[in-house]
Amino acid sequence: MTGPRSVEAQLLHRPAGLGAGEIVRRLGAMQAQDVPSALLAFRARSATLTPADVEAAWQAREIVRTWGPRGTLHFAHADDLPWIHAVAGRATNTLRRLAEEGVTGDDLLPLITGALAGQGPLTKADLEERLKGRATGQGVVHLVALAAHHGLAVLGPSRAGKPTYVHAADWLGAPVTPEPDRERALRELAVRYRRAHHPAGPEDLAAWSGLPLGEARAAWRLSADTPPPPPARRPVVRLAPAFDEYLMGWRDRTPVLAAEHTRKVFPGGGVLRPFVLVDGVIRGVWGRKGAQVEVRPFAELPGGLLEEETADVRRFLGA
Repeated sequence: MTGPRSVEAQLLHRPAGLGAGEIVRRLGAMQAQDVPSALLAFRARSATLTPADVEAAWQAREIVRTWGPRGTLHFAHADDLPWIHAVAGRATNTLRRLAEEGVTGDDLLPLITGALAGQGPLTKADLEERLKGRATGQGVVHLVALAAHHGLAVLGPSRAGKPTYVHAADWLGAPVTPEPDRERALRELAVRYRRAHHPAGPEDLAAWSGLPLGEARAAWRLSADTPPPPPARRPVVRLAPAFDEYLMGWRDRTPVLAAEHTRKVFPGGGVLRPFVLVDGVIRGVWGRKGAQVEVRPFAELPGGLLEEETADVRRFLGA
């Protein structure tokens, strides 16, 4: 889908009064493969949230980190887990990855749920010890992903910078039960996507969700009455993190990232650099060491708003 993207749909105009849970709900789901980047994605959408506020929403089970669209890790609102779980994909890829890690057997699901049940959040090292050699390294993570596919596991808050994994019943009070009406789940998926991604089409929905194109088109038809977001009211300059939904949420990035600058944002090797967004278009990249922010523009950038953004990154990081 071509044309300028709506920063309002992505909440990058920073509407007042939104907590972490409402931001996640409004986006449908928020990419959270890398937690520090996800925290900065909240900052880009709120002038008042702090990392502690996001952590509090996570600890309170208002937001949940789990496998979501495309089978990748996202933050989701706890109330949305049933429909997300219904459309989040199949376990085929997880089983393939387990086989590649040498983790096999017909008892894999009871193996991992037994290791998790009643223990609270556990690190990968904790689980390796409890699994007694049946899985190590990424094999442990793929085992948890298998349990998550069955609604039996999610990720808990990080511990000393390391991810934790927890039985869904222990963390949420019950396993995650998928929405039984698939048409209703598909419609909810498309409504949430269309509210947060504009302009877009069913091909974009398929790319974001991981659904087959045919199902994405069906979901698009079911959501035809979704209104577009309001138009832009003022210039927006944002320092967006790597893996931000604004870049990950569409099939085609060329409307917001010129071809000659693609390698500066995607240098290869799975690296995705944080980027400078000016009125919906990527105009540079940035990085940080601690609270020190370095901006590398592709061309001259508007100074005042950029300085405000740099100061706000430092505010968020507690500098």
